[in-house]
Amino acid sequence: MDKSWMLMDRTSIEYENGVNEFLKFAILHASNPELLRCPCQACGNLVFHVPAEIRNHLYWKGIDQSYQTWTWHGEGASSRRPSNVKASFDGSLQDDEAADTVEMVNNAFDTCNGDPKSFETVLKDAEKPLFPDCVKFTKLSALIRLYNIKGRNGWSDKRFSDLLGCLLDMLPDKNEIPLSVYEAKKIMVALGLEYEKIHACPNDCILYRKEYKDLSACPTCGMSRWKSPKKSKGIPAKILWYFPLIPRFKRMFQSPRTAKDLIWHANERVIDGKLRHPADSPSWRLMDQKWPDFAAEERNLRLAISADGINPHKNFRSSYSCWPIVMITYNLPPWLCMKRKFMMLTMLISGPRQPSNDIDVYLSPLIDDLKTLWEVGVQIYDAYRQELFTLRAVLLWTISDFPAYGNLSGCSVKGYFACPICGEDTQSCRLKNGKKNVYMRHRRYLPESHFLSHC
Repeated sequence: MDKSWMLMDRTSIEYENGVNEFLKFAILHASNPELLRCPCQACGNLVFHVPAEIRNHLYWKGIDQSYQTWTWHGEGASSRRPSNVKASFDGSLQDDEAADTVEMVNNAFDTCNGDPKSFETVLKDAEKPLFPDCVKFTKLSALIRLYNIKGRNGWSDKRFSDLLGCLLDMLPDKNEIPLSVYEAKKIMVALGLEYEKIHACPNDCILYRKEYKDLSACPTCGMSRWKSPKKSKGIPAKILWYFPLIPRFKRMFQSPRTAKDLIWHANERVIDGKLRHPADSPSWRLMDQKWPDFAAEERNLRLAISADGINPHKNFRSSYSCWPIVMITYNLPPWLCMKRKFMMLTMLISGPRQPSNDIDVYLSPLIDDLKTLWEVGVQIYDAYRQELFTLRAVLLWTISDFPAYGNLSGCSVKGYFACPICGEDTQSCRLKNGKKNVYMRHRRYLPESHFLSHC
């Protein structure tokens, strides 16, 4: 295709014709013709606009003249998404996980907002054979399969490096196996989703974000932000790992199959009065009755979070604590909503002790995103219906054991008033010799004939 117009005067007829041809080409090859990457000198393919706005940018600011291969607008797309990648997974693995991973990789070509140059390298890896004359695997497809094996079997990075070294020697010369885990991660990094490392007070008082992001010490307890208090900057004393929700929801709707599954509860669910899915529950129906505008859009998400502490070192004597917060999407069918690929890790709270009642401090980034999704919503492209819509979401449930329930709800779950339902009316007494609280009259909610009928 002639691209000489890119170097011409923006007032010329040749430049105008070139812009028209470019937009026709981009719309023809776009997964979402209504929203394209803008290749002007200011946006640099990192910002999405409607075609009319892109036309204005190309006249006002000019096209990026270094953008000679229109990678982001479909040029070479047929060769950069080789069919043998998906076929190699479908033919060699018996489960759907590998095929789903390949689908996610294909979606990443359209949804990645990272550095275009680094992502272009991944696109090249997707078409490069694993070794000369190899027709079954590309460099990227082989690496994805190896990563799946690593994840399913819980291999450490050292074991994975040993495997890569062994495969490097076993395969023919000039093969494309990475030399180490570090090299493998550099290849895969463009396909990943973003995360945030947020510094936290060692005493769980605050997160260093918003109005506190530039502080060096906690305004509540005075503890230093850094491990070495004498330094103004250094290694943070405590870190929260946060994985934002909104980019992940966008990625879910970029898959036509997943986008269709997300409306299963409205279109394919059997309604016969039996409880088979959370959509059959009173909570779901109450939500529909109180907020009919939310219920009118069947793609709006109903969510739950699960929180509990684990010991990652498998040593009960260790004082190290790790609290993963997992998000579950209940729009999906019952056979999918509890699958590992749809249970989204949203944050990791780690440190020498559990967050306990201060868990609300760590949940604040998640709560901010949930407020945005409930009050305002976000524009998302639905690949199944091929349209833009405003996605909203609501948190309906929490899943936790009884101690974690107390931390999340703020209710007392121990002592004399341990029942979160009865509260101060909890019937309890303390055993004089046993030194424990016991809760009597637990049958008071049962019918009077219950005891006699079960003797």
